[in-house]
Amino acid sequence: MDIFYPIQLFANWLSYSVFNLSPEAHLGTAVNFFIYDTIKISLLLVIINYIMAITRYYFPMERARDILTKKRWLGLNYLMAAILGIVTPFCSCSSIPLFIGFVGAGIPLGVTFAFLISSPLINESSLYLFPAMFGWKVTILYNVFGLTIAILGGMLIGRLKLEKYLMPELLKFKTHAQVEADNGGKKMTLKKLALYFWQDGMIITKQIIPYVILGVGLGAIIHGFVPAGLIEKYLSTGSWWTVPLAVILGAPLYANSVSVIPVMEAMIGKGVGLGTALAFMTAVVTLSIPGALILKKLMCWQLLAIFLSITAVGIIIMGYLFNLILI
Repeated sequence: MDIFYPIQLFANWLSYSVFNLSPEAHLGTAVNFFIYDTIKISLLLVIINYIMAITRYYFPMERARDILTKKRWLGLNYLMAAILGIVTPFCSCSSIPLFIGFVGAGIPLGVTFAFLISSPLINESSLYLFPAMFGWKVTILYNVFGLTIAILGGMLIGRLKLEKYLMPELLKFKTHAQVEADNGGKKMTLKKLALYFWQDGMIITKQIIPYVILGVGLGAIIHGFVPAGLIEKYLSTGSWWTVPLAVILGAPLYANSVSVIPVMEAMIGKGVGLGTALAFMTAVVTLSIPGALILKKLMCWQLLAIFLSITAVGIIIMGYLFNLILI
């Protein structure tokens, strides 16, 4: 069972019983999407930020920084960060707190972006559902392409030296020694630590949660009022522009990969090329409005635009390659 199933039940009850909206109506679909995703993302952010507060206190981030900043042959640091993104199966929004922790620890910006790209891009669907749905050839190619996009994207951002575009006020965290110094040099009790972790995590959560609500609201409007058939109609022509259009249409939406799979299957059944459908799915899970709005709180628009552009171009190239290879 989906761990978020109780939230979905609550969203259904609130949307269709309390608000008396029809699940077949555009408004009902939009409201249900908004309630479900707002609660789900907010809960994930609170939990992950709490875990990151504990991690920052106990785990020597300096050690992680040393591991990921050591000079290695052919950018192995980027590969390690991208693999770390693979084993943390978060959506584009909920991987951001980890990104904040890495940047705050002084890990190079390009390396942290390799993680940020790979975390939603190589996901539970691409690892576990693709083999049964599309076979091992598609599964291996997609994950290799995804890993390549993350590594090359991170390396390019690292080369551009864009650290000046970060918002430093969100990236300052106290070390273990600093926290104990604030407590008079004494070791904190478990109760005090639990409270400190909560307060530390909520600092970031409170600052970015309004952007989550705004982003999910925009995504809900698109989700509820833009029919899937309209998307399928324009993407099934087989023209050269269908892959970029798939990315443009998928980017404003927000969903995890599992929930996009049925849409993707329907698109393929209507004649949409596999590469085009994969580009649409990848854009949905990687280039979401909520994720972009949260990142805007952490960085200037120049860095955000570069990150989104690099990722979008990588997805478009992947879509074209899939359409060419699998003709």
